[in-house]
Amino acid sequence: MRTPNYRHTRSSDIILYTMGTPPRITELRTLLENANFAYYVDAEPLMSDRDYDTLMAELIALEETHPECYDALSPSLRVGGEPIDAFTSVEHTIPMLSIDNTYSGDEVKKWVEKTREACETEITFTTDSKIDGVAISLRYENGALVSALTRGDGERGDNVIKQVQKIRSIPLRLRGGAPALLEVRGEIFMPIDAFEALNTAREQEGEPLFANARNSTAGTLKSLDPKVVAERSLAFIAHGKGAIQWEGAPHTWDAFVVALKELGIPVNPEMKVCHSTDDIIASIEALSEKRQSLPYGIDGLVIRVNEFAEQDALKTTSKSPRWCIAYKYPAEQGTTTLLEIEWLVGKNGTLTPRATMEPITLAGTVVQHASLHNIDEIHRKDIRVGDSVVVEKAGDIIPQVVRVASEERASDDGVTKAPTTCPTCNGPVEKDGPKLYCVSPECPAQFREKVKWFAKRDQMDIDGLGEKVVDLLIDAKLVEHFADLYALTIEDILPLEGFAEKSAAQLVEAIAQSKTQGLTRVLTSVGVRLIGNATAKTITKTYPTIASLQDASIEELTELKDVGQITAETLHAFLHSAQGEQLFERLAQAGVLLESTDSYVEDDVFAGKVIVLTGTLEHWSRSALRSELEKRGATVTGSVSAKTDVLIAGEKAGSKLEKATSLGVEVWDEEALTAALSA
Repeated sequence: MRTPNYRHTRSSDIILYTMGTPPRITELRTLLENANFAYYVDAEPLMSDRDYDTLMAELIALEETHPECYDALSPSLRVGGEPIDAFTSVEHTIPMLSIDNTYSGDEVKKWVEKTREACETEITFTTDSKIDGVAISLRYENGALVSALTRGDGERGDNVIKQVQKIRSIPLRLRGGAPALLEVRGEIFMPIDAFEALNTAREQEGEPLFANARNSTAGTLKSLDPKVVAERSLAFIAHGKGAIQWEGAPHTWDAFVVALKELGIPVNPEMKVCHSTDDIIASIEALSEKRQSLPYGIDGLVIRVNEFAEQDALKTTSKSPRWCIAYKYPAEQGTTTLLEIEWLVGKNGTLTPRATMEPITLAGTVVQHASLHNIDEIHRKDIRVGDSVVVEKAGDIIPQVVRVASEERASDDGVTKAPTTCPTCNGPVEKDGPKLYCVSPECPAQFREKVKWFAKRDQMDIDGLGEKVVDLLIDAKLVEHFADLYALTIEDILPLEGFAEKSAAQLVEAIAQSKTQGLTRVLTSVGVRLIGNATAKTITKTYPTIASLQDASIEELTELKDVGQITAETLHAFLHSAQGEQLFERLAQAGVLLESTDSYVEDDVFAGKVIVLTGTLEHWSRSALRSELEKRGATVTGSVSAKTDVLIAGEKAGSKLEKATSLGVEVWDEEALTAALSA
């Protein structure tokens, strides 16, 4: 095959070479990675898409002929790949915090003044467009990409490296003199053109459309089939840093951006250095004028202190850095006609009203549906079918009906009425506060959502039983009761889309392993209204078996700490309903453990104490420490108050530490915590 005549590579271009590898394989790998760099970093394409695909096909054929030349960082990894079985949860080296928001120029000015006052030296700022995507932390060791973690809960995220390897704009190997360790935080997003093409294809195939590019990006990254990522043209732009080991590392964000670009990492082309508040406001206004013409969606602009030393000095709160803030642009509004109000049924039977409207374009996407929240909100705004309504995208993401555009109506069919029967099963509907509930225990819509909840990591933790798989199982009528999961065989699962012998066997094994989770997890997983993890732990501490719990009266349940009358009545009614009795009987027959596995060792140090956690601890994740403290009789809460007995403060403790100190709350560092746990 004749090689197209591309321009000569520069001295800084990456060269992919393995001893003994045929020269043509080395040449193709080099050409393809340099093409990625030119397209995504330099914005100067080296070749056409057709030429790129031709060279990629040639490389794949040669690598298949020479399997001994396998390279884990070859650009051929961008194509294909076998489905994975599950994601691994990994703790972030440095927590991935969210950014505080501001909505006006005056708020920006106040933040700038406050930040300048807190700094001991003269500072500058930078502004970047806030891309509307999915946050990711890429970890490079000696130049090679080794992990890609989602934000998760900020402390732990899912490693989606197999998916990220399919994103052409993310280098698998850094260029030039890469540092020993570099964690790059950034945003994975779906360009607007790619999003529109995806929805067009789905519409032609009769599949439901994605609501927005961010949702489609998140769903694509969480697909267990990496091929899906390769097909959907996701992209990446860096917006921050995590842990680094880098001799001579840049000292400012603008210099860091230049260095990242030299290493082959795409950076934000909208980044600007600002020396004054006027510069920042000008940057906000300039980006506002061009944001609808950008190739990707944005929901604001990020303002940060440029100097890393001053960032470190300003530190963070428990949720957000003090050295940066996001300016959010006002939501774009439009007027359209409300065609229908549809009621959707959730896992606990909650009926949520959704508006179907004449399609309208807002913030670069076509909007046809919006949540109406609940029946009281509909009545408060007096929204009726046929009305002309004002719609906006909150944060340029979530469509919502703001108000009726005019009191004049084409027809007046009266005030919108709440449904009296479930739209899915025709069962009875009851109102509790502003919410409506289907109270039929046989409602199929509830069951589908409940099974998805049942399988989640914080519930029964069944790896591989994601939303798509649940839909497949229920649509195939293989699962019509929770207990049916435990009767599934490899032969049952193999005919389902996306399954092979290995993945089917692993799903059956994961379901079997969940049998030993214990009564606390079961109670939170089966979808009993008002019973969350903390309440379930309280209940099973006193009633550690399903038999003892079923024998408890409402009065006895209300005597438990934090279990009120309504919660006790709801749980008691569920346990003694025909549905509840059958549920636990069938789960027991399936071998699911209906006894508590939580061990409690109450001691004088922790029993009865109210404890708050903040900052990062070296030897404990927050979830593991919370579990340990609760087992010892403590109550762990999320905020400091006069009722707090102890604040456990790790590195980068923020506002909680300040508040605890002002209230005279006892503060422990990790050394004091270790001593208390060992006492």
